[in-house]
Amino acid sequence: METLKHECGVALVRLLKPHDYYRQKYGTDAYALNKLYLMMEKQHNRGQEGAGIACVNMHAEVGTEYMFREKALGKDAITEVFDRINAQWTEAQLFMGHLRYSTTGKSGLKYVHPFLRRNNWRAKNLCLCGNFNMTNIDEIFSKMVMQGQSPRIYSDSYITLELMGHRLDREVERLFQEAKDKELYGTDITQYIEDHVLMENVLRTTMADYDGGYVMCGMTGSGEMFAMRDPWGIRPAYFYMDDEVVALASERAVLQTTFNLEYDDVKELPAGQALIVCKNGCAHITTILQPRNLSRCSFERIYFSRGSDQDIYHERKQLGRQLTKPILNAIEGDTEHTVFSFIPNTAEVAFYGMMEGLREKGLYVRSEKVAWKDIKLRTFITEAGSRNDLASHVYDITYGSLHPYEDNLVIIDDSIVRGTTLRESIFKILVRLHPKKIVMVSSSPQVRYPDYYGIDMARLEEFCAFRATMALLRQRGLWHVVNQTYIECVEELKKPASQQRNCVSALYKPFTVDDINDKMAEMLRPQDMHIPVQFVFQTIEGLHAACPQHTGDWYFTGNYPTPGGNKLVNRAFVDYYEQSIK
Repeated sequence: METLKHECGVALVRLLKPHDYYRQKYGTDAYALNKLYLMMEKQHNRGQEGAGIACVNMHAEVGTEYMFREKALGKDAITEVFDRINAQWTEAQLFMGHLRYSTTGKSGLKYVHPFLRRNNWRAKNLCLCGNFNMTNIDEIFSKMVMQGQSPRIYSDSYITLELMGHRLDREVERLFQEAKDKELYGTDITQYIEDHVLMENVLRTTMADYDGGYVMCGMTGSGEMFAMRDPWGIRPAYFYMDDEVVALASERAVLQTTFNLEYDDVKELPAGQALIVCKNGCAHITTILQPRNLSRCSFERIYFSRGSDQDIYHERKQLGRQLTKPILNAIEGDTEHTVFSFIPNTAEVAFYGMMEGLREKGLYVRSEKVAWKDIKLRTFITEAGSRNDLASHVYDITYGSLHPYEDNLVIIDDSIVRGTTLRESIFKILVRLHPKKIVMVSSSPQVRYPDYYGIDMARLEEFCAFRATMALLRQRGLWHVVNQTYIECVEELKKPASQQRNCVSALYKPFTVDDINDKMAEMLRPQDMHIPVQFVFQTIEGLHAACPQHTGDWYFTGNYPTPGGNKLVNRAFVDYYEQSIK
């Protein structure tokens, strides 16, 4: 219902055969480009603010370009960048694509991946893209300054490019000395360097100090390609390799569809490890950092990833199935006078699971497509009144789908985060059906905490669960909890990140989930709406039962997998308190 922005999607393709092979077998000079295009379009859900592609031609003649890049902004960026490519691209062997959603508020072409670091030595050229958000970029920046560097731009993408580029330079210099020791000269030294670059060395010395969720992808001008996953396994990556190609993407189903593969053909890149393809085409998986507290992002399963993945499809159905008991309690078992529906479109699979769960109980249930996504609010309307009026019409309804004043309406969504769309649009349009009661169901638990690893949920006051909790603290005379939490957050921020705890969780302890649910219903229901509203949220236990391999739940529980998460949530509350309360 409420569009959340996920930072990025990545796609890599490395050809392992001569171009004549693909031309003869597949009848095209653009085999790799076609695959890259499909992989990016199949991941369009992961980024619609911008797109970029890059390639490397290892066989380009000296004095000609061998590293190409195109970037564009907007929802049609994929089409735009592929429209710009020319015949030179079809001679390349390494291809990399990226889709961007900003989680930092920074926009513009200079923030669109891939990023490119140029050098006259092929082995020192580095092209980088990734699905990442780092929590300790301040510390990384300071470390670079202490080394004598002067980064021109303060962003995690640029700083990572420069830091990794610096380590790549050191690797090349190491090999230069080896070549000299072997009494090689001239271009023989260059060839030796290009044939012996160890990206493992570069990655280990670059990524060791990072705190955050990431899949870092890159390629060098001499033909090295790599993708590394964070040691907590927060951000996802899957790969496929055979004797023709090596490919990697952010989602398993993307590779299955693009290359016509079975489920078991696609492998998950393990946490802390890297897929490295050397200049000669040899590919291997190697450990860069030891795995830590594994915390695969559960929001990937609930919301972001394509539901065509067989595991995700079953998990989303299970999330819906597990909600049948509290839903029945909310309607007092009156399925005869209840219509079940969902908010398009990502909650549809959870809806199927919910309906299956009800029917498994031997119940006759009625379902209708009650809500339709109609238009998007046009931002050129700036007057508040006009803007709010348009927002209330983002969705439309199926008139006559309920018996007015007799039927309850149960609506399931995958997540309820900010509540803005509910208040400004959904409830205002559903009231026209005249339901006896609205039960608003979320297949995920209450979102209570910011995410700092790649989703645009960074400010506490954005969350309706947080706002409801603050209102309850004031209403019940517990404001001292707020003041004490502020004091404790300030004290924690004086400590190193590794020693900090999440102090914000204390705000929620005085209340049950139902307390917060009821307050949210009160706050999100429009003032002129008199129909009863009740919220039903997934439980934490239900989440883990449905998605047992994806235990990352920090946005629901506050259990951040990295020290940087605790540091940033404490800082977020201090900022909120000082700007809104103090």
